Amino acid sequence: MSRAVKRGLKRRNKTEPKNIGIDETSFQKRHEYVTVILDKENDLIIDILDDRKAETLKHWFKTQDKSDFSQVESISMDMWDPFINAVKANFQNADQLIAFDRFHVAQHFGKALDKVRAEESRTFASSLSNNPLVRTKYQWLRNSGRTDNRTTKRKEFLSLTRMNLKTARAWRIKESAAMLWDYSYMGVAEKEWKQLLYWISHCRLKPVMAVGKMIRNYFWGILNAIRLNVNNSMLEAKNNRIQRIKRMACGFRNRKRFKNAILFHLGGLDLMPFATR
Repeated sequence: MSRAVKRGLKRRNKTEPKNIGIDETSFQKRHEYVTVILDKENDLIIDILDDRKAETLKHWFKTQDKSDFSQVESISMDMWDPFINAVKANFQNADQLIAFDRFHVAQHFGKALDKVRAEESRTFASSLSNNPLVRTKYQWLRNSGRTDNRTTKRKEFLSLTRMNLKTARAWRIKESAAMLWDYSYMGVAEKEWKQLLYWISHCRLKPVMAVGKMIRNYFWGILNAIRLNVNNSMLEAKNNRIQRIKRMACGFRNRKRFKNAILFHLGGLDLMPFATR
């Protein structure tokens, strides 16, 4: 595998990616991560970096000789400051290129909603009253756009959303945020997001208000994602495949072997041996 990847990297032609995705994926336990860089136009992993530090990504961009980044139109990522700082250090127009992933934002709303639900459920349990939130965790977090949401169980859940519950308020905010990514006109998109942020700032739900504060800090990147119509879904799918490779191998002893396995399976390399006479 190591020799095949080495051959493939030698044969790889210089690329000019237009849309790049940057994300982290776990290498081992104890918060050990590597950084995955994806050329979304060609659906291939360009490289895997040993950690998720800003200096590592800065150095990679400066020393990269297999990719020409002069034609880059978007760089989608999570709201992770080291990645943001590294891109800003290497691209003069970084503020126009960086787009924050909609699914990462949705994940923050989901976590805030679950905190509100857990806290309210404990309040019901302590007062010995009937707890309507029992065994509803995944119903609140479920994507309302799914095609199987017409079942009887889902209809029963939707009646909960009309009750005077803190969790129902947090759920309505989460659902409203999910519908604000597909606008064609930036003026309308910005206006709608600002209305949502105003609602969040007055909702009196601390976990949700914390997410609102974070969104205000990174609002420019969210607007870029809407304007450029990009997200990191392709890279998230790649991360799932990377984790499957890791499980099949029962883990990797070091980052070099992990990197080789990823590039072998997902690097889009020409791995065949040289022809012999």
